[in-house]
Amino acid sequence: MCASAALASLAACGSAEHTAPKVSVADIPAPARGALQIGPPIAVRADRHATQWAPLRRAAIARTAPSTGARAVVRLPARTPEDTTNLVVVLGRTRDARGGLWIHARLPDAETGWVSRADLGGYEIVRTRLIVDRARLTLTLLRDGKAVFHAPVGIGAAGSPTPAGSYFIRNRLTRYASPFYGPIAFGTSAQSPTLTDWPAGGFVGIHGTNEPNLIPGRVSHGCIRLRNADIVRLARLLPVGTPLTIV
Repeated sequence: MCASAALASLAACGSAEHTAPKVSVADIPAPARGALQIGPPIAVRADRHATQWAPLRRAAIARTAPSTGARAVVRLPARTPEDTTNLVVVLGRTRDARGGLWIHARLPDAETGWVSRADLGGYEIVRTRLIVDRARLTLTLLRDGKAVFHAPVGIGAAGSPTPAGSYFIRNRLTRYASPFYGPIAFGTSAQSPTLTDWPAGGFVGIHGTNEPNLIPGRVSHGCIRLRNADIVRLARLLPVGTPLTIV
């Protein structure tokens, strides 16, 4: 005789196997009025002013094609030379023969390559674009295609030119003790063919200065200098991941 009425549904007390009843989707009750309801997916519309970027979750290899067998373009460390999270700008995406998702990405030094989606974190979106005009010695920030900031700059001298190309803003830095860099600085993915005065080596920085009288001019080792008041204003408007064009 069974010890509890709760076991009476078993075929044989103490020895029968209990099978859970099957539940279909139709058996699930509708959400209560006012509850959060998940709607159908909405396709993302193309937006020429929006740029996606993604941080690296771990060190990765960028390749010439979306395949693990493709030639390596460069090894991407998870951290930048300034010890911040590294990132790439998303240019496109596709799947390989096995269904794996790959991201076509802008890499440091104006290169592009394919990176496995599994090596990247969540997407972020910016609606800004930064343009440095070396002939006019100016920097302009666009948001949704409209200029929201404009200032004179100092750029690389003839022997250490600021490189032209398509790059992006990799990080924002505020802890440099030297007044040489001003109150705020931005690291970029641009690399100089010679040397720069940037602490991380050959990368080009955008920073303030303790010599504002030299701006505008061709006065640096490759970095882009702004007067301190201008770099503070720019910092309020410029998010990490912003595409940078140097012409």
